[in-house]
Amino acid sequence: METIIVQPSGPSRPGAAGTGAPDLLRLEPGDTAEFGRDRPGGRTGPFVALRDPGVSRRAGLLEAARDYWRLSNFSAGTAYVVENMENGGEYLTVAPGRLGAPVPFEFSRVVLPAPDGGAGFTVFAPQHAYLDERDAPGADERDAHPFALDVTAKYFLVLVALCEPRLRGVPDGAPPGAGDIARRLSPLDGSGGLTRSAVNYHIDYLARSKLPLDLDEHAGGGAGRTGAKRARLASLALRFGLVREEHLALLPSRRQPAPGVRVPR
Repeated sequence: METIIVQPSGPSRPGAAGTGAPDLLRLEPGDTAEFGRDRPGGRTGPFVALRDPGVSRRAGLLEAARDYWRLSNFSAGTAYVVENMENGGEYLTVAPGRLGAPVPFEFSRVVLPAPDGGAGFTVFAPQHAYLDERDAPGADERDAHPFALDVTAKYFLVLVALCEPRLRGVPDGAPPGAGDIARRLSPLDGSGGLTRSAVNYHIDYLARSKLPLDLDEHAGGGAGRTGAKRARLASLALRFGLVREEHLALLPSRRQPAPGVRVPR
């Protein structure tokens, strides 16, 4: 599959507010589609309408290119944001006047600043291709992994809880505190003894041994330094894909704790 699918926001027909679903626009490799508030007179071809008075009539251009796509920003002074909807907090910015910026995400949300908080559309790119390690040069050579994490260990649960807000789509959310993490993990069988001090121990262990951080022991201090450590651990784990959305299944349900679930030791 090499089709890029664009899903505009809003109803499928102008004037049918609140009804129907937006029409899907399909772009084959090499196809382009402009987007903006209104199609300029005399122009034909695919167009993504963003019916917001804060959006320029001719705001930009999409171009499909096999398993990725490119975005052009026609604005003279406004940047656009492309959010990776499969990895909370990951995004790229397309500067004003930038042409043909490549977007590597498979599932994206393009956001344009607007008075009502932001207009935009969703883009689905084909699934990316990956190298088969069996056919790769040197496939029999085994290198030590720079981040050796045991997903069955309790410190990994703490790390997942640290990353949870951003994995659930809160890109600017601060990592939870030690007390918050202890309460979050308390429904799991065997976690009754996981105190705030124990959580802080696991955070220190991660920062010291598993995901070594270059933290100045004499800089800052107290809660501020601890908060910075939690934020940097979460950022590092998400940036390198060490904690992913599927790892959220290790955490207890927010609605009903699953009985009998055991905590990794």
